[in-house]
Amino acid sequence: MTNLFEKLVGDLGHKRQYREYRARVKGLAEPYRTTGLALERYLLNLGAGSDSEQMLRMLDDLATLLEQGLADGIPVRDVVGDDPVDFAEAHLANYPQGSWIQKERTRLATTIAEAIDDAGGRA
Repeated sequence: MTNLFEKLVGDLGHKRQYREYRARVKGLAEPYRTTGLALERYLLNLGAGSDSEQMLRMLDDLATLLEQGLADGIPVRDVVGDDPVDFAEAHLANYPQGSWIQKERTRLATTIAEAIDDAGGRA
């Protein structure tokens, strides 16, 4: 019965972990809170795909990083650097398994390499 229930509503443990993560980020002082929520949106749009465990690890690590920066009195700009996109991409690179964008990058490179090989190296 539990298995059917989880298929219908999803893994309740993952939902609980995600709610805990969100509470941690929403509990941060500004500008850490807004930074965390913005990074979450970016990472989830590009990130973990259907691998919920990887997504939760990625978000948990992000929350920990922001909490530590706040606790140590490190300005947000020093945590994320001058280019938040570079920061987010570097963070995302630590979680490549299941990333739909990484799968598409690999698929693109493989398809082109195979097409070149099939053409006898004539490109």
